[in-house]
Amino acid sequence: MSGVESIKTGLTEKKSLTEKTSIEELSAILRQNGIVGAGGAGFPTYAKLDKRADTIIMNCAECEPLLKLHRQLLEQEAFEIVKTFHLIAKCVGAKEAVIGIKKAYKKTIEALKGCIGEYPEIRLGLLDEVYPAGDEVVLIYEVTGKVVPPGGLPIESGVAVFNVETVYNIYKAAALGRPVEDKLVSIVGEVENPVTVRVPLGCTIEEAVSQAGKITVKNPVFFIGGPMMGFEGSGLLPVTKTTNAILVLPEEHLLIQRKRRKSSIDLKRAAAACCQCTMCTDLCPRHLLGHPIEPHKFMRAATCKDIQDTDIFLNTMFCSSCGLCENYSCMQGLSPRSLIADYKAGLRSHGIKPPKVEAAPVAEERQYRKAPMERLMARLDLTKYDRPAPITALSGEIKRVKLMCSQHIGAPAVPVVKEMDMVEKGQMIAKPADGLSVAIHASISGKVVEVTEKYVIIQK
Repeated sequence: MSGVESIKTGLTEKKSLTEKTSIEELSAILRQNGIVGAGGAGFPTYAKLDKRADTIIMNCAECEPLLKLHRQLLEQEAFEIVKTFHLIAKCVGAKEAVIGIKKAYKKTIEALKGCIGEYPEIRLGLLDEVYPAGDEVVLIYEVTGKVVPPGGLPIESGVAVFNVETVYNIYKAAALGRPVEDKLVSIVGEVENPVTVRVPLGCTIEEAVSQAGKITVKNPVFFIGGPMMGFEGSGLLPVTKTTNAILVLPEEHLLIQRKRRKSSIDLKRAAAACCQCTMCTDLCPRHLLGHPIEPHKFMRAATCKDIQDTDIFLNTMFCSSCGLCENYSCMQGLSPRSLIADYKAGLRSHGIKPPKVEAAPVAEERQYRKAPMERLMARLDLTKYDRPAPITALSGEIKRVKLMCSQHIGAPAVPVVKEMDMVEKGQMIAKPADGLSVAIHASISGKVVEVTEKYVIIQK
């Protein structure tokens, strides 16, 4: 396994990352150490290493409201993260490495300025405090001026994007010999002491929330992920490699009520109330970059059952699901994003792929149509939750974890342990499957008490 897995213990070995490390060597390190995008869909990071990348970007835009973990991590570990970012650039042969960060993150910027001077290819790409600045396509345009083709991948524009925690995980794997075995999670909302805490993968959402002290409402709902693109989830769900935040909200909160609405009702409400004001399209971040997604036309066609122009429905596949249309733009409180997501899922289930289209010119008015984060939080009734959530050490002990074999895009990892095996923290418990896949590692030391194709449970 390219020298990155120990035959005796199953623990990963340190394999120093240098300016001479090849893409093949780094890919092996990332794959065997289970490194994926630490947020979003969890795309395996090794698959982003590509000689076509003349620019690499580190995403510290903290796209969603209330999330603070990336800026805090980058401030605390600036030297290690920046050096690793530099070595990734050398590995793929990138001419430029850009740290996309909001101007408002002054402490983090100050920490970065203290260590980027020795790396001439690294520069800061300063961003406005708007949503969704961290969307990959938006971020690339803001810091490079390049437009990713509709339905295309960043590498088609010569760009690869990594978020802050992903780069830090690469540092830990290469310099410390530690695979991905835990996750930084921001716990915010209706909790006594909002925190950002590093918890072992596979612990429950409830255990993670307990790190923030008492819950301050009677009927709490756990909103997993950011408030714009997250989902309501059970407290018994396990933390995975892509769990960035847990927002604790009262059951009656606007976001929860919107998530619980039925599509059939949403469609009827749209038929009755959509006035075709075009605000959803006018403020759509992808539309403003020339992508052929026009939510107002979709709403009209879907509610009227008008299928004369099938492109309106096919173009839903270019929607990023950022949620701006239904959580900010629409004055009627309708749900373009949710309805589009339903249609998009239906198209995919029938094997339909996005059509090949060229992007239109970037809209001249784009600079005036960005959604200020402060205004968005006020619209969503989240301003009162915008409190410090400092990185804090884990308190107490996690005695049982449920590690999912699929915490990433691609094929699930294949378990290599059996019931009653004793494993050490950091030991590989599921190897990468054939094709696009990464390994899964034990997040605590203990006994394997259950193994299936979908998960491995370990108990101390």
